[in-house]
Amino acid sequence: MDKFFLLELPILLCCFRVLSGSFLDRGNAVINIVQCRMCHLQFPGEKCYKGRGTCIATTDEACAVGRIFKKDGTPWLTFLGCIKNCADVKNMRWDVYVVNLSCCRSSDLCNEKL
Repeated sequence: MDKFFLLELPILLCCFRVLSGSFLDRGNAVINIVQCRMCHLQFPGEKCYKGRGTCIATTDEACAVGRIFKKDGTPWLTFLGCIKNCADVKNMRWDVYVVNLSCCRSSDLCNEKL
């Protein structure tokens, strides 16, 4: 083999690693894009009434499912979508209703399974 080629090979491989981003801080370089199911209004036992589709969560958003129940535990309304600064909420009282909100970023359409 040609000695010149063997000497240049490590330099060439290093250039590929730099161009591919392998020396970058992976925490900041990789943006995890998550697609979420979206439905603005869904009543119990019915299909999505308004706002059906998908949305893409930005870096500060998450997929979410909100469920609103009457105080007696009867489901009243469900909504799904991308929510900024999402936080899980359990049994929050809101007048005569109780609200649960679940957030995820684990995979595409993860809020369908919550």
